[in-house]
Amino acid sequence: MPAKPKLNPDEILKAEYNYIANTVFQSNEDRSRVTSFYFVTVGSLAAVILGALFSEDNLQSASLGFAGLFLILTVLGALTLAQLARLRAAWHESAQAMNVIKEFYIKRHKEIEPAFKWRSKTLPPTDKPFSIANLMAFEVASLSAVTSAAAVYFLLLHFKSVEGWDWLYPAAALLIGYFAQWRWYKHLLVDNQ
Repeated sequence: MPAKPKLNPDEILKAEYNYIANTVFQSNEDRSRVTSFYFVTVGSLAAVILGALFSEDNLQSASLGFAGLFLILTVLGALTLAQLARLRAAWHESAQAMNVIKEFYIKRHKEIEPAFKWRSKTLPPTDKPFSIANLMAFEVASLSAVTSAAAVYFLLLHFKSVEGWDWLYPAAALLIGYFAQWRWYKHLLVDNQ
């Protein structure tokens, strides 16, 4: 009977730590990609709209289509915020897992304790104000609020010209859109969902 290979717990823990470190890195990379995709999508549509504004054709005839496109962009904004929230939570969960390994080694080797800044009690919260994650979400929520206001504007334009007090509807959509999107992001920004 062949001898069983001896398992080295340090090697297993090192492999686990490296795996977790890679998931942390991947979460940050994915957040950047998700946000960039949304910005490019909205920017492309804005360029089409600006082109249409300066064309000879009547914008009112295409307004229902533009309203639909901006509504789709608003939904894409909400989905982007959901992805950002879940990626931030995944980062936080991975960082917590790394801290479990750190605590394991600190218990056995007290001299390494000063080497770690982030520990279980000092890990930044998932919803850290002014973190890159929150600033990215703020940008997406703001832009998504603008697309919701644009959807309302073009929907109104389909039925009549937008004048005077009619501008209150897109303004309300802007405010409601922003607060609804931000609340959605905060709702999803929790661990263990």
